[in-house]
Formats: sequence, C-alpha cells, structure tokens
Amino acid sequence: MRATVQFPKKQKSMCGNSTWVRDDYGCVARSFLIPLLVAVSVALVGCSSSTDDPTAGFSAQQIEGREIAQSRGCHSCHGDRGQGGVGPAWQGLAGSVIELDDGSEVVADTEYLRRAIVDPAADIRAGYNIKMPFAEFEADEVNAMITYIEGLQE
Repeated sequence: MRATVQFPKKQKSMCGNSTWVRDDYGCVARSFLIPLLVAVSVALVGCSSSTDDPTAGFSAQQIEGREIAQSRGCHSCHGDRGQGGVGPAWQGLAGSVIELDDGSEVVADTEYLRRAIVDPAADIRAGYNIKMPFAEFEADEVNAMITYIEGLQE
C-alpha cells in the first residue's frame, strides 16, 4: 500500500490583486517582503561584524598587552576578552571600586593594577580564593598589560 502525500493546493489570490501574496497566515504585500528581507540581512551582518575582532579600536600598546596576557596564560582565568572566569573580570575594572578579601575597598587605579600584576598576593579580591600564579614581567610588559586592562570598558 502506498502512502500519498497531499500538498496544499495553491489558492487563487483572494487578496485583491497581484501585488499581494497569500500564505497560510493571510495576505502580505509583495512590495513589503523584499525591503524586510534586506533590513533583516543588514542587521544580522552589522551585529556579527562588531564582535569578530576583539582588538578593534585598540592602540598598539593595548594589542601588545593583550598578546602578553594571552601568551602568559592570563586569559585562561580572566577570560579571552577580559570577561572573567575563575579569576576576576578585567572588563570595567579600571577605575572601579573593588572589595578586597579583608573587607576593605580600593580603587582599581593604575597603581592597583600594577600591584595586582607584579605582586598578586598583595591585594586579594573578595570572592576569589584561587591564587594567581607568580610570573615575572618586564616593566614595559606590565605597562602594556595595564593599558590593555584600562581599555576594557564594558
């Protein structure tokens, strides 16, 4: 026994004239469909291109700082775009007030960032009990990383 599939029969346009298309939901103007599809396509392309390059708009020193952070493994805890993970987020960190594990608060200014990179045990962030591994950095590497972190605003 063969099963037969019946497809819906095309209906004659009951929408008035040939500039309208009838589907299962009603009548849609043909002149409306093309601009709608173009607008949706442009919106999707615009959204995807803005997040492809995480260094878009960065200075040479910020890019260098990002590359240093990647090569030293910092991104494995702080996130590939500084969004955080098992370590604190770098996005929006610079200039913010943060709480330390002893309950005190400190402004994450340039000197705090320098101290956090060079001597990670000096000021432990509240809520983060995983110790940052010790790494030696040259002064210009530290400056580049600070510039990178300061550029990571939300």
